[in-house]
Amino acid sequence: MRWLMSLGERTRPDVPRFAECPAPGQARALALADDFGQLLFILRQWRQVYAEELTAWAGQVQADDISALPAELITAWEWEGDVIRLDTEPGGYVRVSDYRDMPQRPSVNARAGTGPQLWTTTP
Repeated sequence: MRWLMSLGERTRPDVPRFAECPAPGQARALALADDFGQLLFILRQWRQVYAEELTAWAGQVQADDISALPAELITAWEWEGDVIRLDTEPGGYVRVSDYRDMPQRPSVNARAGTGPQLWTTTP
């Protein structure tokens, strides 16, 4: 099992903490890592590229190649991809919200994009 992380989209200015969880083919950035700790390193890099405060969604997946994710993983991402939310905050902090044990997950929707920028920690 590996960790897949998708860069969230804050699309509701009226609700600043709201962030959609784009599907892997629709996210501005996507990362695949061997362990959860590596996601924090990637999130720090995303802060430098995209914005100081951002949201990402992550989940454990069965995948070996970020550029060729299994079709069933992409299809299931809308239901399974929003299990862990990572929010960067001022001062370099990251707030991690774990929704794996919640029967009702936060409401998120996929949003079309121009294709993901792929990130991986595997050489």
